[in-house]
Amino acid sequence: MEKYHGIKIWVDDLRPVPAGYVGAKSVNEAIALIEEIERNAGSIEVIDLDHDLGDYAADGGDAIKLLDYLAERETFYPIAFHTVNPVGRANMERVVRRFWP
Repeated sequence: MEKYHGIKIWVDDLRPVPAGYVGAKSVNEAIALIEEIERNAGSIEVIDLDHDLGDYAADGGDAIKLLDYLAERETFYPIAFHTVNPVGRANMERVVRRFWP
């Protein structure tokens, strides 16, 4: 049970997953991971997002779609961004400012 607590999720299709994080290459993979953590009464410390998921965008869209999913469910986990796409970052920041408490 302890393995589901304090999870840091790294959503990126290209960059290596940093130590201490669990990686997801697509939005759908990240959703499956979040739902697994929730089913096991775990906790998420942070979800750190790239915006452009390249070939993996076909598996749920670019990472902003993950923010849409979380906002629709009202599950406002802490969010960080490591994307270098300035327009994508601005759009994701706008979603967080609008919906996150």
